[in-house]
Amino acid sequence: MRVPEPGVPPLAFVQLLNSDALEPSAVAHFRRIIELQGTSEVELVQRDRQVPIRWFREVYPDLDPDGATYLGLAFAEKAQLTSFGPLSLPLVSAGSVDEIFQLLGYLPVISGALRPHFHPGEHGLTVGLSGQTGDPDLDCLVITYGGAALLRLLDLLAGPLPGVTLQLAWPAPGVVETRTDLMSERLDFDAHTSFIDVPAEALRVRCRFPDPVAYGLAIAELRRMLDRSTSATSVTERVRRLLEQDPGRSSSRDIAALLDVSTSTMKRRLEDEGTTFRQVRQSLLRERAIVLLLDHSLTISQIAVDLGYGDPGNFSHAFKRWTGQSPSEFRNVGRLGPGGSAVLSGSGRP
Repeated sequence: MRVPEPGVPPLAFVQLLNSDALEPSAVAHFRRIIELQGTSEVELVQRDRQVPIRWFREVYPDLDPDGATYLGLAFAEKAQLTSFGPLSLPLVSAGSVDEIFQLLGYLPVISGALRPHFHPGEHGLTVGLSGQTGDPDLDCLVITYGGAALLRLLDLLAGPLPGVTLQLAWPAPGVVETRTDLMSERLDFDAHTSFIDVPAEALRVRCRFPDPVAYGLAIAELRRMLDRSTSATSVTERVRRLLEQDPGRSSSRDIAALLDVSTSTMKRRLEDEGTTFRQVRQSLLRERAIVLLLDHSLTISQIAVDLGYGDPGNFSHAFKRWTGQSPSEFRNVGRLGPGGSAVLSGSGRP
């Protein structure tokens, strides 16, 4: 069974091609790829299918985290309110910053390349960002683009929100020093993991063009689209979405029952897609643990319980297996490098 490729919204991609963000040689290369696919820019938008993110690796074969960061920021400068397909209308009609962030839950409708992880806390909201491209450098690109584009859209819809910051989990490339016009003081590197931090007061800021009726109708349609995409997507993605409801306490038998298949059938279909139930669950637990550890108001014992570990020691062992650091080391001195590899502070480039 072929797993759908992670990609980017087609209109955003075509707008990018027709902007000045790309050098002419890169634009020409992308257009050759489109021609070889037997399609056109107009057809890409009309079909409304995600443009494969691997095209960027074909055009930029030597892409590294520095180049990916530069491209992500350059692309984000060109993000428009019309760029994101069915998310565009609710973005414009949102009544508050909180409603804008709620829309990230529908990101799979337009892109499989970036996944958000939400953790509301007493001081605001933390949104973890993880790439799903299978390529650490392309992950850097989509995380930078997604996070920076969101900050740009917030500026357009709610005005400057200096307390909202984008944290990226790799060293800063020198080129970013010349691009302070986009991010100002809202972009930080060498973070524990990639995430957006939103203070509680920023979530309450009202947007400029609120339209509750249009927002409600758009959300209802997004729910229907997400349900349809869930039924048509890979088994791996369907299992993951079901696990997200309670990853620490969901067994393979529970998830197979929700999929209305036997445990052995689910196991076989996951194997056909190159993974296992344990791998999907462990990946989700790892991502959720990282985001929860960013909230210092939660103890490690509380996080262990939240993730279904009755013994905090078992959680610590699992976290060290995932990242190379214990939870306390991660909180105090650790960070994650591109692609999620664990690196101790001061150890140099991952």
